[in-house]
Amino acid sequence: MSEPSATPHPAGEPASAPPRDRAVAASNGHRNGHAPDDAHGRAILLALREGGAAGPDAIAVRLGMSRTSTLQRLRELEAAGYVARQAIRHGVGRPRHLYDITAEAQRSLPANYDGLATTLLESIAEVGGDALVEEVFQARRRLLRDRIRSRFAERLGPAPTLAERVRELAVVQDESGYLCRAVTPPTDGGVIELREHNCAILGAAAGHPAACRAELQLFEEVLEARVVRTTHIASGDRCCTYRIEPLES
Repeated sequence: MSEPSATPHPAGEPASAPPRDRAVAASNGHRNGHAPDDAHGRAILLALREGGAAGPDAIAVRLGMSRTSTLQRLRELEAAGYVARQAIRHGVGRPRHLYDITAEAQRSLPANYDGLATTLLESIAEVGGDALVEEVFQARRRLLRDRIRSRFAERLGPAPTLAERVRELAVVQDESGYLCRAVTPPTDGGVIELREHNCAILGAAAGHPAACRAELQLFEEVLEARVVRTTHIASGDRCCTYRIEPLES
């Protein structure tokens, strides 16, 4: 859950800061997706985002970089899909190459996703109280339940074992940012654990217990098993651990 920042500059930074300095500062903030791993690459993306398409010479002057270094970074960004190059002809002679940011690069720019989620939940609570917040998370649970069940059917076949469902659910949660793993403790008689080492919605979960209740219910439904949470990130633990056992017949 995310939203681009409403302001063009990171919080607390003067608006007069040059693009390269802003890029370095922004690299410390939250991003969705994989940002370029060097300050110059990020600076070029911000310069193109703010100023529009430009040639290597103009970008180099604006950022105080050498033309050679700028061109090298542009080629790396182009190869990664972050910028696109267009040849512009002006009469006779070599065409002029302009570079511009791509839609893919938007994911590497500063964003405030957690802030959006928290603000939306606060707004929902203001409109309808805790009951409406609960209803929203239950609607999300039903949506995720249906998607996960469809994925199970597609990838696991008609009659997967509980262990297969747990392992596939761990993959689903890991893809969603939870750093999730399925583990079989060596001394627990075959009981399976699902361990989430990151909470992808921590800002929402910390202030709204309905988020964690809905997740527990979701796991029970898609796994068709008894699920007990034994550790909890929102309560200060290092991970969320779910002990999973077959339903008693």
